[in-house]
Amino acid sequence: MNKNFIGLCAAILAYTGAVAQEEVNIQHLDEVVVSDSRFELSRENSGKTVIKISSEEIKRSQGKTIAEIINSKSGFSLAGSNGKEGTVLGVYARGGRGRQVLVLVDGVRISDPSSVNQEYDLRLLSTSNIESIEIIKGAASTLYGTNAATAVINITTKKVSENKISGNFQSSMGTNHTSEDQNYDIADFSNNVSINGTLNKFSYNVGFSNRYSEGMSALVTPNNEEDDFSNFAADLKLGYAFSDEFKIRVYANQTKTRAEFDEAYGMIDAPYVFLSEQNRAGLSAEYKYNKGALVLNTAFSEYESDIEDGFPTIYKGKNRVLDFYNKYSFNNNLHTILGLNYIHDETEYSEVQDFNIVDPYVNMVYVSDFGFNLNTGMRANNHSEYGSHFVYNVNPSFTIKNSNGYVKVMGSYATSYITPSLNQLFGNFGANADLKPEENRTVEGGLEYALNTDFRISALYFNRKEKNFVYYGNAGYENADTTIDASGVEVELNWTPITNFNLGANYTFTEREGDNAIRLPKHKLNAFLGYDFSKRTNANLNFSMTGKRTDTDFGTFPSVNVDLASYSLLDFYIAHEVIANKLSFFLNASNLLNEAYTEILGYTTKGRNIRLGLNLNL
Repeated sequence: MNKNFIGLCAAILAYTGAVAQEEVNIQHLDEVVVSDSRFELSRENSGKTVIKISSEEIKRSQGKTIAEIINSKSGFSLAGSNGKEGTVLGVYARGGRGRQVLVLVDGVRISDPSSVNQEYDLRLLSTSNIESIEIIKGAASTLYGTNAATAVINITTKKVSENKISGNFQSSMGTNHTSEDQNYDIADFSNNVSINGTLNKFSYNVGFSNRYSEGMSALVTPNNEEDDFSNFAADLKLGYAFSDEFKIRVYANQTKTRAEFDEAYGMIDAPYVFLSEQNRAGLSAEYKYNKGALVLNTAFSEYESDIEDGFPTIYKGKNRVLDFYNKYSFNNNLHTILGLNYIHDETEYSEVQDFNIVDPYVNMVYVSDFGFNLNTGMRANNHSEYGSHFVYNVNPSFTIKNSNGYVKVMGSYATSYITPSLNQLFGNFGANADLKPEENRTVEGGLEYALNTDFRISALYFNRKEKNFVYYGNAGYENADTTIDASGVEVELNWTPITNFNLGANYTFTEREGDNAIRLPKHKLNAFLGYDFSKRTNANLNFSMTGKRTDTDFGTFPSVNVDLASYSLLDFYIAHEVIANKLSFFLNASNLLNEAYTEILGYTTKGRNIRLGLNLNL
């Protein structure tokens, strides 16, 4: 089968060489970032480290999950992203934990109040429904509130077509096996269909997606029985433009997930099942006036998780969020935000438990004519259980521009505040109503150099101190007595030496002191090469190296930490448009060298796998 795989890649490369004679014409535009200020600012005027994952990059990552795409970015390490579908992900950013990362979809906060850490499960999101992603690294609690201590992942769903009716269909299938079991059976299927359009002032988008995989066991066991995974999602978006100034949009989403898993304590096969259902509905409205705009984002979500294991448990949670703010630009230099954020979390245990958070906040961005920029603000966190607490940020930068590019010096000092989850306070296992909130302080400093839009390199140092970190101890949830000190360096490079060739790399060094820092690599490297053979054919080669780290062996008593070896992965992707802007096919080959490695102790990881798919626009 290996010979067949190599032959297939060779045939595709030969074909792309035949069509490569078409002229490639790519227009480079100045990058604009929004998430760090909620205003459209050119990258050179932004003092934060923002990663922009464009629609083009997502298109060139067909067949990959959201977790896999984010895992390739500097500062991130997503434990489980290379394992069996349905493996619980640990979203670690800059040496932090999952509860310190905030996820937004179309500007609306999403989090599961019934989960242990109020995290959002990235497995519930379909890549095919996403237009772009902006990631703010570092503390952003002033603008986005609680949990935004190490990063904010702001996901924008696909835009509605301006045609009366438009459709898109994506489908792919592939193998799903470990490096030891290279059977090349088709065991992973993904489909997505959407119909959307604009009728005068009315717009609509209806979408369905599903994913199913089998062939891999959740844990490395003697039998290695298959643990299946399935996910189904339905999306509806309706919009109406009353005028050029006033627009409103309503949306709804339902997601259902089923994942089989094994017994982690003792590492044995088990017929366990995780069932999850999420229902979400919301409303967004914007009214533009003169130099400003009033924006409203609100949503209601229901979560239910049924864990059928040795101790069957059902978690139910409800979440209401509202963010209302006024954007106002006094002139081209001074931009302000004045807003109010409301969160209500509710979960059922022996009785219903809930809390409210009401946060007024203000933020200001100043962009001078001589290169100095300042992003600063403050927020008052008013919690029904913990009272009031202030967080703030000061983010200056200075840019020296010339006709060919710029050099930017940036720095930041920010605080953030994370209250314990309902599960930690009132849950069924180890709850502690006396927990203290976690407090964070983050310092950053770095340089960025850009030459036109063809070359950019940046280096940044960060340091974060965490007080009252919540962990699960011998008596249940406790606050750590020690202060967590997480620091590191991030280096990023993007270069387009010629029009149709792009390369890039990022390196992250992370050190966390104060606890055992499990599953966090000190060294992580990602690199990629992208080449456009023609207007219709492109290919990517991606390399990643994850350094040594430790994990905890819960199969022993008392549990002990185990060193995990570093590993490297090489992925290949190629796509060709058979009919321009209508029909394209792609091949995605992951872990080309079929490396055997451990990502989470005792859990399986994927070997060489192949996925073939198509994308049809109507």
